[in-house]
Amino acid sequence: MSEISDLQAQIVELKNELQKYKSSAGRDKIDKMSSEVVDSNPYSRLMALQRMGIVQNYERIRTKSVAVVGVGGVGSVTADMLTRCGIGKLILFDYDKVELANMNRLFFTPDQAGLSKVEAAARTLNFINPDVDILTNNYNITTMDSFSKFMEAINTGGIDGKGPVDLVLSCVDNFEARMTINTACNELNINWFESGVSENAVSGHIQLLKPGETACFACAPPLVVAENIDEKTLKREGVCAASLPTTMGIVAGMLVQNTLKYLLEFGEVSNYLGYNALIDFFPKMTLRPNTQCSDRYCLERQNEFNSKPKPVQQQIVIEDDAPLHDDNFYGIELVSADDDCTTSTSQTLETGLKFAYEAPSQSLQEHSTEDTNIDVSLDELMAQMKSI
Repeated sequence: MSEISDLQAQIVELKNELQKYKSSAGRDKIDKMSSEVVDSNPYSRLMALQRMGIVQNYERIRTKSVAVVGVGGVGSVTADMLTRCGIGKLILFDYDKVELANMNRLFFTPDQAGLSKVEAAARTLNFINPDVDILTNNYNITTMDSFSKFMEAINTGGIDGKGPVDLVLSCVDNFEARMTINTACNELNINWFESGVSENAVSGHIQLLKPGETACFACAPPLVVAENIDEKTLKREGVCAASLPTTMGIVAGMLVQNTLKYLLEFGEVSNYLGYNALIDFFPKMTLRPNTQCSDRYCLERQNEFNSKPKPVQQQIVIEDDAPLHDDNFYGIELVSADDDCTTSTSQTLETGLKFAYEAPSQSLQEHSTEDTNIDVSLDELMAQMKSI
């Protein structure tokens, strides 16, 4: 009983310290980012990026709002990093509770077991940097009732509470939640980052999805890092997925690094960046939208993007009417790629990447449906067999 009383006293003391931090006297020190790179400035090391010419105006981070969906191994570390970077507003979504099995993460602590992940995260993040406006949402976004609340939250989650968030970060671990985020962002025309770690914990990735400009999550099968591992050794009955704080920390770092580059407009933002821990390999590529995507809002965004005026690029044209070869003995012809029967889903992948699964071609599905509707008698089939 004495140990419980001591723990309760420590919690009360921490709450009092937090209130002092939030008081006017405590907030005066960090109420506004100072451009001076001095030891007395809490943001000194961050503002040094501006002084060194890496970022033009780092203080803009205080005007940005980011939603983090999934406060697990990647999401919790992502929220921690953004809080330490001084993000203006952070909106957290999750419906799970903290368990002792989560202690291999870089964020949660044993005393938080039993709390909802968003509540535990908010307490920790408020203590780290009370200058960040943190909102929590403890529900499952994939349900019908919660989906409308999720849409409303990200559509009015801007720094002013009226406009949409500047970016949505997906840190979930299942296909259904990713498709839910994809549907919402396509409809609201909000850019978002998808991230994930493999079941064997030795690879991961991040992917930037811009509705209409890049492939959405429904356009093509998800990209995964090729690992050259026998999948039979990964999935065993009664054995849970592996988890490494190192891989999750690296993926979270890649995610936040590209989030900062996107929000503050410096460096090159990766459209897709993978990580293979076995050989320290980082494949990159870009997926273009599928013109036959099943998401109607994705098709609308594609039309909007294609209708925008493109920057004019000067091209050097060499006029030469003479044929390259005088004769064409073998009758070789050049055919446009548009004449091929393949759809836009057949994209060439970079080395080290593969699709999570093979999506059936829409044209093949139509042909197979037509073939099954043909009514042929047994005698006609026998006659066809004899004629072969």
